Amino acid sequence: MKKRKWSIAAMIAAVMMFMLAACNSSPSNNNASGGNNSGGSGGEAGTVNIGYSGPLSGPAAYYGQRTLNGLKMAAEEINNSGGFEVKGKKYKINIVSLDDKYLPNETAANAKRLVQEHHTPIIFTPHSGGVMALQVFNQTDNFIIAAYTSEPKITQTGNKLTVRIPPRYDGYIPTFTDYAMKRFGKKLAALPTATQYGKDWTEKLLPYWEKQGGKVVYKSSIDFTKDTDFFTIVTNALKEKPDVLFIGGASEPTAKVAKQARELGFKGGFIIMDQAKLDEMKRVTGSYDMLEGSIGVMPLIESDEPAVPDFVKNYRAKFNEDPGSEAAYNYLALYAFVEAMKAAGTVDDPQAIREHMNDGLKNIPEEKKVYNVPSIGEDGGFESEIVVAAVENGEIVPIELKQ
Repeated sequence: MKKRKWSIAAMIAAVMMFMLAACNSSPSNNNASGGNNSGGSGGEAGTVNIGYSGPLSGPAAYYGQRTLNGLKMAAEEINNSGGFEVKGKKYKINIVSLDDKYLPNETAANAKRLVQEHHTPIIFTPHSGGVMALQVFNQTDNFIIAAYTSEPKITQTGNKLTVRIPPRYDGYIPTFTDYAMKRFGKKLAALPTATQYGKDWTEKLLPYWEKQGGKVVYKSSIDFTKDTDFFTIVTNALKEKPDVLFIGGASEPTAKVAKQARELGFKGGFIIMDQAKLDEMKRVTGSYDMLEGSIGVMPLIESDEPAVPDFVKNYRAKFNEDPGSEAAYNYLALYAFVEAMKAAGTVDDPQAIREHMNDGLKNIPEEKKVYNVPSIGEDGGFESEIVVAAVENGEIVPIELKQ
């Protein structure tokens, strides 16, 4: 099985190649009309283009679309309420989305197009490889990366125009490890996604597992962009008789791995990377029975935040499905960016907008706060609460964080 490997040198070379290509390419996959970020006069609102580059085709398309849904829903609400005002001028939001197929080089090419053709001061992307590709040039090209990834490295680079939206994934590892070891045992087999994000998660989890007295009996990864049959790799992992499987990536293929393991007789627990969501995995497995003993992120629909019920109701009405955290976090983030623009007095100065993100978070309307994010850290990461859940007796139960 081949694994995609992105060395720093290779990534930079690929990004530079696509940067040059993008300068001469014509628009494609653009589902929204252009705008010029100019303020309206005489009652006519101006347009602020917000960019999105994520997987809208391939195995991670469902994940990418749900991320985009959160942005679209927030934009529609803002526009339907009359838009927003900055220095006496009215604006509306226009989401310009491009498919990057979960490939960092495509993310870079898309970003060049978004900035050059649509003048986007902010570009959302929901995968760490894409974020890292954009960090090569976003400060030079002057746009904010709205990064929907829990990868800690992206806010450790000193990039002043990167905003990390979800909590860091390394905050989950102590609780996940403690729960899985105590309930199932100390032998772990690792079968995460083969993306850079999966590699980084593995590099954090496995040493911590061993430090707590556990043993890693099998280590591999799955390239969900190429592999659709997991029988062989799961069989090989189960030959080592693990107590716990570490799996993850987008929810749908991750659920198929769990289902395959159960069909092959695995009785242990699952540590689920935070990208995959338990409630979304349930749609593939048919019930929580196959996910018994899984520990992962608390599903949004189980949240007790006051703004969540209305958000879930409105999302269901619009998209005919339950929302996940990727939709909710990006919905919240767009509201925060709009409030930051208002506080900064500009819609097209990324540096000023970034400097007013704490104002933006503070000024989000209470009825839109689907997560409690009181502030943004000096590193550029939203400082939100980590909420963990497990599947016990076929139901979702909250799990207290291990400090």
